[in-house]
Amino acid sequence: MNNLHFALDGAWRVFLASLILGAGLPVLFGLGIRSLASGGEAPAPVPARITAYLLFTVVILGVLLGLTFIVATGFGKALSFEHIYPTIVAKH
Repeated sequence: MNNLHFALDGAWRVFLASLILGAGLPVLFGLGIRSLASGGEAPAPVPARITAYLLFTVVILGVLLGLTFIVATGFGKALSFEHIYPTIVAKH
């Protein structure tokens, strides 16, 4: 029974991470596009453009963080979050 609990706990964590990282960034990108869309020919209002650019920035940072993780792993390094910003460190 204890092994089943560990398996379900691990499966739940994988599901949550895949939902956030796998579907979260495309949803944020879609919300950014949606906030830029306007009903008429006029450009989107300033608050909507600011929101869209903030959402696009989050998406770009997420993609860059993912690429950094992939490249660091390829070079035998690890990505550390010990500080506020991620750093590439040697594997222990």
